[in-house]
Amino acid sequence: MTGCGAKQGDTKQSGGTKYKFATDAAYAPMEFMDKDKVSGFDIDFLGEVMKEAGLPYEIVNTGWDTMLTSVQQGKEYQGGIASVSITDDRKQSYDYSAPYFESTNMILVKEGSPIKSALDLKDKKVAVQISTTADILMTKILGADNKSLKRLDNNTLGLMELDSNGVDAFVADIAIVREYVKNNPNKKFVVISDPQNFVSEYYGILLPKGSELKAKLDPAIKKVIENGAYAKVYKKWFGQEPDTKKLLEQK
Repeated sequence: MTGCGAKQGDTKQSGGTKYKFATDAAYAPMEFMDKDKVSGFDIDFLGEVMKEAGLPYEIVNTGWDTMLTSVQQGKEYQGGIASVSITDDRKQSYDYSAPYFESTNMILVKEGSPIKSALDLKDKKVAVQISTTADILMTKILGADNKSLKRLDNNTLGLMELDSNGVDAFVADIAIVREYVKNNPNKKFVVISDPQNFVSEYYGILLPKGSELKAKLDPAIKKVIENGAYAKVYKKWFGQEPDTKKLLEQK
């Protein structure tokens, strides 16, 4: 699923610094491997941004933990894009681009489950991807040392755990949960939203602290959102219009 090492990229102009971005291509439809190519919403969006900014780049599928570590170091990779939520905790270690996507975490259970909200998960077995906001949210609800919280390397493993009855619920970003349900209509899964306990969050391009790239990306992101290129990519992957007004209001 991860296919580490796959590279791709394009450029609007030749010459200059070629920026390297890391990703974790296990988040369909946001980023995933399509044979030997990294594909998805984030990948198309980054392509539009880098084209608008006129910057040569390449994107490499490194996996989640490697992405976080290497971007923080800021040596081999100058950025990371993999549905990375902007959090105050991460801001201590990273800079972010302007927000480009609104998301929220969702609960996935099997049909007939008594679970109706996040608080119903307190005495249940729950799978999340480690170091994600789903992990942070469920750690607060279940407790850091709770063995019923299964922190896995990727969302695919979490979905497999739910499918095989290894857990009672799986928690992840809305795009991942909805995509899985859409592609598996016969499995009779139920998606639960809980806006009271799972508030909206925003994705940003992950950058090393003090990155000079932020000043180049932010105007390009704003332009891509305003000129319709963002809506075109969004409709391609989600089949509906994005709320760009709300997105542009974010700081």
